[in-house]
Amino acid sequence: MLTIWGRENSSNVKKVLWCADELGIAYKQIVAGGSFGVVNTPEYRAMNPNGLVPSIEDDGFVLWESNAIIRYLCAKHGGGALYAADLMQRAMADQWMDWTTSTFATPLRNLFLNTVRLPVEQRKQDVAQRGLQACASHLSLVDAALAKKPFLSGSDFGMGDIPLACLVYAWFEMPIQRPALAHLEAWYQRLALRPAYRNRVMIELT
Repeated sequence: MLTIWGRENSSNVKKVLWCADELGIAYKQIVAGGSFGVVNTPEYRAMNPNGLVPSIEDDGFVLWESNAIIRYLCAKHGGGALYAADLMQRAMADQWMDWTTSTFATPLRNLFLNTVRLPVEQRKQDVAQRGLQACASHLSLVDAALAKKPFLSGSDFGMGDIPLACLVYAWFEMPIQRPALAHLEAWYQRLALRPAYRNRVMIELT
């Protein structure tokens, strides 16, 4: 059986839990990371030397890095649904997965920390404002892409939507002034119709 290590309020763990639920995979979750600990134990470090979450173990196969885990699970269990058989379509999904991690995640994290997670006295308004401006600029590119197709993965929901969708929930739920991005908002509404997304991603922001 698949085992997933990670805490539910981590955006990277949300990706994997949501993906597994979408695919209907049976798994065991071990809550780890943050205040739950576990990640600094010798046993966990032997599995994932970074000491981060998520990690998975699948019948003896160990893997870490959330996007790699999503690709693995979709390739193994997707049956062509979330993991496109067409090479170019799959490459486009990969593009948005990696863009989310390399470009969007850091400014969103800065905004989130200084709007939600940090104690009020520790928040830095200038950092939050720069994060907000950067996120708005980046998401305008996503909005333009979604004007041409309903999902980042193409005509149907797929693995390319998962990483950004986990972060976009915070974007829409934080108490911030957001620019109007109609295609992004419509994509978010389509995602919100998916039970696994509601159960795994649309949870209290902490």
